[in-house]
Amino acid sequence: MVRVLVSDPIAEKGLTPLRTLQDAEIDVRTGLSPEELKGIIGSYDALLVRSETKVTAAILENAHRLKIIGRAGVGVDNIDVDAATRHGVVVVNSPDGNTLAAAELTAGLILALARNIPAADATMRQGKWDRKRFTGVELSGKTLGIIGLGRIGYAVAQRMRAFEMKIIAYNPFVPEETTRKLGVEPVSLDELLQNSDFISVHTPLSDETRDMIGTAQFEKMKPGARIVNVARGGIVNEKALADAVRDGIVAGFAFDVFSAEPPAADNPLLNLDASVITPHLGASTKEAQIKVAIDVSEQVAEVLNGRPARTPVNLPTLSAKDMELLAPFLTLASRIGSLHTQLAYGSSTESKPIREVEVVFHGDFGGLPTGPITRAVLRGLLTPLQEGAVNMVNAPYLAEIKGIKVLEQRRDPTPDHSCLLSVKAHFANGERILCGTVYDGEAHIVHIDGYHVDIVPQGHIIVTQHIDRPGIIGKVGTLLGEGGVNIAGMHVGRETIGGRAIMALLIDEPVSQELMERMRRVAGLEEARLVSL
Repeated sequence: MVRVLVSDPIAEKGLTPLRTLQDAEIDVRTGLSPEELKGIIGSYDALLVRSETKVTAAILENAHRLKIIGRAGVGVDNIDVDAATRHGVVVVNSPDGNTLAAAELTAGLILALARNIPAADATMRQGKWDRKRFTGVELSGKTLGIIGLGRIGYAVAQRMRAFEMKIIAYNPFVPEETTRKLGVEPVSLDELLQNSDFISVHTPLSDETRDMIGTAQFEKMKPGARIVNVARGGIVNEKALADAVRDGIVAGFAFDVFSAEPPAADNPLLNLDASVITPHLGASTKEAQIKVAIDVSEQVAEVLNGRPARTPVNLPTLSAKDMELLAPFLTLASRIGSLHTQLAYGSSTESKPIREVEVVFHGDFGGLPTGPITRAVLRGLLTPLQEGAVNMVNAPYLAEIKGIKVLEQRRDPTPDHSCLLSVKAHFANGERILCGTVYDGEAHIVHIDGYHVDIVPQGHIIVTQHIDRPGIIGKVGTLLGEGGVNIAGMHVGRETIGGRAIMALLIDEPVSQELMERMRRVAGLEEARLVSL
């Protein structure tokens, strides 16, 4: 049975994909204190949160079963993603579910700011009629500068174009040609600040974007500009904004987010006129809450059923088609990695640290992303050595803390294979190269240290190195027969007649250590390893 904990209020309709999971227990326990969550998290396979629950490193230390954290929303500021990655827990969010809600709120705030709607409403309720005080500005003909042209930024651009605004955008991560195709003029940040009548912020909060709009940026702004932030608090320096309003640089602002939420009573933005402030309502529509909950619940269900998540935060994002095409290569990569480690270590406890791994992609991989394949190599390589889970999430981190250098290269196809995965592992006592490919959707290992073989990497395999002379293979077969071990297949590769050779025996069940030792005493047999894939 899998157990899912829902620790924040989630629309019941949004939990439907989890409710339909077979052999699953869904616990809705909201309002837990950090200590309470820390005390129970070890019993759960999945955690579903909104923004209230803080998933800290201390809590994750106790999350021994946890496979996935689902954030019903976009931002993951309340989740220690680095700690989740170290523990092999995938973090997913819903970047699309609240796009329309956030874009519509942005449009509403721009209109409210331009026409002083909230302040005018407040005075009317006080019995006043003050038309002259609330003269506003029209949007038609004005320039809207969008900082961050992602899903929400683009949705805002679409809507504000209907008001006949000129749209410019700053986003260094989107090619200029792509921006133009969206009907938006790409500009530098300085150009945006100097030419915008309204500025709308739509970037995530990170070390690079924190305080990206501060005193220096306000000094470059077009006098009388207005700024809107429905993204994340902390992107705009709040003190610098308050100073810019008092100095007459900024005519007004509309903020839905703050650096600390709820904002402290002494926050300088709370007591300024010409402003509109709301309590983080960007995703607060009935439709958005249901959409993000369904999206994340579906992803949690998929991961618990062994399928990939659609929008992982700490894994490369893959389309369903790419994942289907990658699947046999991921199997191949993981088993090559595992074979490397088992051949190097065998049953020995002698320390043979891995120093470097070279992953080389020969030929045409159909445009598939190679990062997940390299992760799968590391997962296979480290699993036999690591206590605790090794998966696609934490494999790169575990390799890094073990001091393993990872290299990834692309090269031309080999004479024998148009598509070949080659993995060279450098151990303290030497190096080994294993190569494989995929035929008709099935993984095959085709080279071991330059010897040609053709092995489907699954089940129990005995790998030997020996001198190519009559009788050795027969003696090994006899020993296995006497031990009641059936040989399902055999592959032999050799340098030259009478030279060194390698043999891979596919067997139906594992072999005892005693029988392996008897095998190693066969004259001319240099090495014999039992591996399980």
